[in-house]
Amino acid sequence: MTLNLFNTLRETSPMPVLFVGHGNPMNAIEENEFTNVWQTVSKNIPEPSAILCISAHWETRGTFVTAMEKPKTIHDFGGFPPKLYDVQYNAPGSPELATHVKSVAKTENIGFDYQWGLDHGCWSVIKHFYPLADAPIVQLSIDYSKPLAYHIELAKELAVLRNKGVLIIGSGNIVHNLGIIDWHNPNGGYDWAIEANEGFKKIILDEDSLKLTRLSTLPKPYQLSVPTPEHYIPLLYALGTKKENENISFFNDKVIMGSLAMTSLIIR
Repeated sequence: MTLNLFNTLRETSPMPVLFVGHGNPMNAIEENEFTNVWQTVSKNIPEPSAILCISAHWETRGTFVTAMEKPKTIHDFGGFPPKLYDVQYNAPGSPELATHVKSVAKTENIGFDYQWGLDHGCWSVIKHFYPLADAPIVQLSIDYSKPLAYHIELAKELAVLRNKGVLIIGSGNIVHNLGIIDWHNPNGGYDWAIEANEGFKKIILDEDSLKLTRLSTLPKPYQLSVPTPEHYIPLLYALGTKKENENISFFNDKVIMGSLAMTSLIIR
């Protein structure tokens, strides 16, 4: 693979960017209020040449991008019905896009990965956006050893891919505390979770990256919402690709199960 392959993707107007609250893996095979909106969103954005996905479920030391021709469908969960494990999302990979990702990341030496595939943070969502599985997909890993600000800065370098028809999708959850899920409240949230969800939206619209990367300085509701960073970091990748004068709008803006926000956004 050579770096001049970047020139083979067509020039486009900037593709939108998505952050999707992916929630329960069962969303992959259910038709519900959230998956219905995912399907609607996909019908109202340009068709991508390829997809770059940053999922909460691939953490590594160092940053890697999948570079195989045929990524496997990873069922990285337990205790669900057999029907969910039967799902195969056979989208092609793209060594070419992997090379583009590596070439535009000037401050980070991104490595190629040939083992991972597509985890459920990726395929459970994109399956609803593109059920034909015809758009090539690569995943970018989350380097768990880096500070939050690192991920925004790397995203700024990746933003150039948007002008090559690449749809960038971050998949995680803004509020994600599985340790205190309220199974008796499937359609509502704890007061602190609702407060944090609203607060995060304001910080996002204010484009206050300092607050977004200094969670330890924020009040307790934010700490409860992000007990570990892996589901939060894909949001930072989405926001880091935003261009000046673009708008952010929210969809699936709802806290469920007490401590899980499905809140998602689109940048365009």
